[in-house]
Amino acid sequence: MGGSSRASCGFPTYPWRLAPDGLATRRQLRALGLRPGGQPVVAQIERPRRRRGPLVAYLYRIDAARPVRPMTPGKRAALDRAMTARRTCPKCRNDAGYCIPRSLGMCIPCAYPDDEQRAA
Repeated sequence: MGGSSRASCGFPTYPWRLAPDGLATRRQLRALGLRPGGQPVVAQIERPRRRRGPLVAYLYRIDAARPVRPMTPGKRAALDRAMTARRTCPKCRNDAGYCIPRSLGMCIPCAYPDDEQRAA
């Protein structure tokens, strides 16, 4: 493990912020409305850290990237259902208006009922 470089992966490694033009990370592609589209990784950048190994980000060719697939009505409905489930408290069955913390497993008023009584 340690701080070893991944340069042995068969593609070039560039220092942080010094990648050549025409290459982008997944996040940079997404900001441009693109996705890698099945193309292989062509290079990587490494960002050094003080106490751990470097952060590595893979780079893809921008000219070979494909447009992001559009959101379909089915995907949108599934996403809406998933977000509603994350906001619904399993104890009181109310929409909390925020995503229920997984550490609590229920909304804040149900998790700490004594605090709400004191505030009233």
